[in-house]
Amino acid sequence: MSGRLRDAAVGGVASGVMLLAACYPATSRPVFVPMPEAATREVELFIPEATQQLAIALDAEQVPVRRTEPRDGWLETEWFDVKTLKPTTARRLGDQVVKIRAWVDPAKPNHSLITVEAVYRPMADPSRDDRSLEREVPNDHPVAMRVFRILDSLGRKYSSVKQ
Repeated sequence: MSGRLRDAAVGGVASGVMLLAACYPATSRPVFVPMPEAATREVELFIPEATQQLAIALDAEQVPVRRTEPRDGWLETEWFDVKTLKPTTARRLGDQVVKIRAWVDPAKPNHSLITVEAVYRPMADPSRDDRSLEREVPNDHPVAMRVFRILDSLGRKYSSVKQ
């Protein structure tokens, strides 16, 4: 094999390895995207700080955050009872047992877009995967109103436009 051909082959293999490595998503985020109806708010914080501030705000509202991943920009709660705001082992069915998930993504420079969904399962169907059974709670649901209040508070506190 000539030197040029060998160099080209080595370069091609190296490029292929880098391409495969770049395609491997090393993230703890869920594989699915937020519900289209999920609430959003832009804040002037980097992703890790925005994620932490959201977790702190949820905790202050007694919402049981189970997992926070500031580096990856997401968090989630346990399934919890709407009335007690405590994690529950009750059947995850109906709008009185909900789960909150949040994604924090880059927005304009030095800003993050927080997207928060509050979901419930209106029915059980063992033939379908869990995510396909989830629905966003209505806007007048107590947990949705709590989420809106939290996002509004974060928006006021960490906005570049002072009101």
